[in-house]
Amino acid sequence: MQMVASTVSHVGMQMVASFPPASECAGEENRVGTRTVFVGNHPVSETEAYIAQRFCDNRIVSSKYTLWNFLPKNLFEQFRRIANFYFLIIFLVQVTVDTPTSPVTSGLPLFFVITVTAIKQGYEDWLRHRADNEVNKSTVYIIENAKRVRKESEKIKVGDVVEVQADETFPCDLILLSSCTGDGTCYVTTASLDGESNCKTHYAVRDTIALCTAESIDTLRAAIECEQPQPDLYKSLGPENLLLKGATLKNTKKIYGVAVYTGMETKMALNYQGKSQKRSAVEKSINAFLIVYLFILLTKAAVCTTLKYVWQSTPYNDEPWYNQKTQKERETLKVLKMFTDFLSFMVLFNFIIPVSMYVTVEMQKFLGSFFISWDKDFYDEEINEGALVNTSDLNEELGQVDYIFTDKTGTLTENSMEFIECCIDGHKYKGAAQETDGLSQTDGPLTYFDKADKNREELFLRALCLCHTVEIKTNDAVDGPTESAELTYMSSSPDEIALVKGAKKYGFTFVGIRNGHMRVENQRKEIEEYELLHTLNFDSVRRRMSVIVKTQAGDILLFCKGADSAVFPRVQNHEIELTKAHVERNAMDGYRTLCVAFKEIAPDDYERINRQLIEAKMALQDREEKMEKVFDDIETNMNLIGATAVEDKLQDQAAETIEALHAAGLKVWVLTGDKMETAKSTCYACRLFQTSTELLELTTKTIEESERKEDRLHELLIEYRKKLLHDFPKSTRSLKKAWTEHQEYGLIIDGSTLSLILNSSQDSSSNNYKSIFLQICMKCTAVLCCRMAPLQKAQIVRMVKNLKGSPITLSIGDGANDVSMILESHVGIGIKGKEGRQAARNSDYAVPKFKHLKKLLLAHGHLYYVRIAHLVQYFFYKNLCFILPQFLYQFFCGFSQQPLYDAAYLTMYNICFTSLPILAYSLLEQHINIDTLTSDPRLYMKISGNAMLQLGPFLYWTFLAAFEGTVFFFGTYFLFQTSSLEENAKVYGNWTFGTIVFTVLVFTVTLKLALDTRFWTWINHFVIWGSLAFYVFFSFFWGGIIWPFLKQQRMYFVFAQMLSSVSTWLAIVLLIFISLFPEILLIVLKNVRRRSARRNLSCKRASDSLSARPSVRPLLLRTFSDESNIL
Repeated sequence: MQMVASTVSHVGMQMVASFPPASECAGEENRVGTRTVFVGNHPVSETEAYIAQRFCDNRIVSSKYTLWNFLPKNLFEQFRRIANFYFLIIFLVQVTVDTPTSPVTSGLPLFFVITVTAIKQGYEDWLRHRADNEVNKSTVYIIENAKRVRKESEKIKVGDVVEVQADETFPCDLILLSSCTGDGTCYVTTASLDGESNCKTHYAVRDTIALCTAESIDTLRAAIECEQPQPDLYKSLGPENLLLKGATLKNTKKIYGVAVYTGMETKMALNYQGKSQKRSAVEKSINAFLIVYLFILLTKAAVCTTLKYVWQSTPYNDEPWYNQKTQKERETLKVLKMFTDFLSFMVLFNFIIPVSMYVTVEMQKFLGSFFISWDKDFYDEEINEGALVNTSDLNEELGQVDYIFTDKTGTLTENSMEFIECCIDGHKYKGAAQETDGLSQTDGPLTYFDKADKNREELFLRALCLCHTVEIKTNDAVDGPTESAELTYMSSSPDEIALVKGAKKYGFTFVGIRNGHMRVENQRKEIEEYELLHTLNFDSVRRRMSVIVKTQAGDILLFCKGADSAVFPRVQNHEIELTKAHVERNAMDGYRTLCVAFKEIAPDDYERINRQLIEAKMALQDREEKMEKVFDDIETNMNLIGATAVEDKLQDQAAETIEALHAAGLKVWVLTGDKMETAKSTCYACRLFQTSTELLELTTKTIEESERKEDRLHELLIEYRKKLLHDFPKSTRSLKKAWTEHQEYGLIIDGSTLSLILNSSQDSSSNNYKSIFLQICMKCTAVLCCRMAPLQKAQIVRMVKNLKGSPITLSIGDGANDVSMILESHVGIGIKGKEGRQAARNSDYAVPKFKHLKKLLLAHGHLYYVRIAHLVQYFFYKNLCFILPQFLYQFFCGFSQQPLYDAAYLTMYNICFTSLPILAYSLLEQHINIDTLTSDPRLYMKISGNAMLQLGPFLYWTFLAAFEGTVFFFGTYFLFQTSSLEENAKVYGNWTFGTIVFTVLVFTVTLKLALDTRFWTWINHFVIWGSLAFYVFFSFFWGGIIWPFLKQQRMYFVFAQMLSSVSTWLAIVLLIFISLFPEILLIVLKNVRRRSARRNLSCKRASDSLSARPSVRPLLLRTFSDESNIL
């Protein structure tokens, strides 16, 4: 991309700013053409006609609904649920067709479900609107007619000149025109973009540096030619004039910039993945079960309709003497009559589809989410906050995660580097210095030295104080360079700050740059000045940086620091051995290591070097290649002084958390925008990679060994696949077990290589590349993806989501650069970190620290899944128990659509009699103690793969319901074969029959839940026994009064009369016992097995008394343990 601006002002200057070509991110859309931006929206020439171009405004939109589309859009999404759509149809049928039950029985629950869900989703979207408004309504200052005009951020237009002050966030993508500093520089942190919270230096366009006031800026007449908006973030971080939206101005009082991209066309917005409706695996299982039960319903209705007309084929049955047909009924078409009968049977049996389950599930998710917010273990004293739940729809998904994608900086690490130790000529220095003495130990062969030579020590410490790009921010109260304790260091690299602070520990303090001279305070409190001649900046290819300085004595020195692989080949061979052992040991410990070297440059040589550097910097073509060649020539024949070890401090318990997640069978991938070496070191430190892990690299370094990158990439992919297929079992069932036990392979890939794999769409082999890459990834215990653009992070997540088997993915991050992957994954976790709250706002859940992920998944996720899976199975079970007797009853009433139960019982069965016990169970149940769940991560694997909602458990619950429903009906039917159940010889009628069946039903399904409960609280006791008592009370009350609004008093005194018979009491108790007998038998068998296993365990402990490791009882044995039966 070329960006050219012609400036016509009062001095008639020319301004040219060149930007490098921007290659596309993987999957980004191809935007062609360029745009012309007029600075200040002034035409360049007064004589030319000015036509204002139309660009998007500066509004940011992350919300899903508006006030106008909320109702239709939300209703559309809700009626995509099978149960909601089904009950809408049933409600319409009840309204239009004469059916056995009232439209209220299905309409009221449906209205309640739709309303509750809409309120919840509307509230969550209102929070997103509020977050958007905070950004869009923030105050900015625009320069118009040489005056500062206050406006809202959303009103910025492309071409406006914006004034930004210290610690403010850039409201859009800006080209830096000038700053308050004389050299036109400003310092920026891009923490919310790429996760790096360190200062980066940006430079104003050369020809506009002097325009530092509103008046002078307003005289600027310029046109900027630039490319159309692109989401390629990292290529655009390079241009030193471009300030990106979301970055923050630091250590600079004020800058002026011109808006080039605004609103949803900024780099940050283009890397934002739109918010989509996330659905949990449990909801998908519910839909699958609903289809099965809908098929059962249709089958029942079809069977009853068919048998009804078989029954009516006999004239007497078709039109008995006591129920003559009307003339209209005789003239009705038989096909139409059959259809209305089919619909009537559908309505009669419709309660098999549990619409109230959706209400209970919504309430369980909403109320259950408070347990995360209330968990004291998630409270962080630093920020004085706990966990936050933004979306309660995915609670159970926390218990089903297969892949975790985590950011590095600020998520795994604190992003605060600490100087640990250094090595000078093979001697280790660790700890603070007292005057000139360092605490020294010796590595390598020179074991007889106590410490290095004094001159070498000082040379090493001077190198640390001079070889860097650190800037100084001084406290206003400080006056004088010697009060160095008040100095604040800033740099684009946290390593550099750590090294400068490390030198300060040993008595050498960098106190800033004045008039091009670097100033150092030595151990004797004397100020040394060094003229900074050249800085050879760090880049990822060279992996080192150097400075050329001139001492007060006139000597010219080059100091260089870099990775050992970049420095060792450029120093004397005999010097390497002294330092190599130190570097290797520190690398094994997970520290970031750098080697330090120097050389003296003769004045004649410097003249040549200076000339070459100036020529390379001024080159208009191949500038980077020419500078790289000059740097290589300069950085040769150096002398190695020593090495440093810096620790990127991990977050508290980050390593333990990753170990627990691995033990739980989860695959952890690190997706970071950081450099490979940094990320690799962190992965070792947090135990993502073990020392025994063999690393497979797919990086620019490994691929650029060949002239054709694609061919080399293909070779590496084939090679790695062969190695992994050879070492791993072919059975996918044993694959997870294999990598949790052995943990042998890790993969490292960078953004450019990923683009090669995903972007070669023109090549027929691209799909093959992707397929092989995925095979490799699946067989690696851990994957590290470095130098990732935010959109690439989302693509990685999407790629894994689409794998065979649709694994559940979770993304966790703390910056705006993580928002795309957080939104793309099934579950998004935001860290309430130092890098703003964009990730926390756009996540499903937000926690203060990475360590909280352990309990969130292993305890809360596990319990949420078990609870809701039991809730779903139980609802289908109790509704099949409810409707099966109704279906069987049709065989004994001539398929006349006669209800078995009274309308009040039909309506209140799911709403009142059986709803609260399962709700309490689904909120409070702990089948395994929380401490046990967190201490034994392997228990998480027991429920993985949606284990409790597979076909096997579903069939078990279905057959159990069919058995119990059959017992309810035929048990009562056979008892009715006696001439009388009453002592007074009165014969019971059909409503008494139905009431006995219903009573047995309510008691059985409630006691079944009591048998399943392992964690008893007073709430469980209250709702279970209270629900049974309420049913008895309601039945007496409903049948004990003549209700004036009822046409038929069919239940009058039925329940009281029924229970006056001892035979009825005995029949009810007997049928409840027979129905629950399989469950009771199963519990007895489990208890026998538990006691047997406990005896065997005791014998094993006695025989193995030498072992100190405590035994852990398996999950099955804990199920009925004393610990889990807690009141």
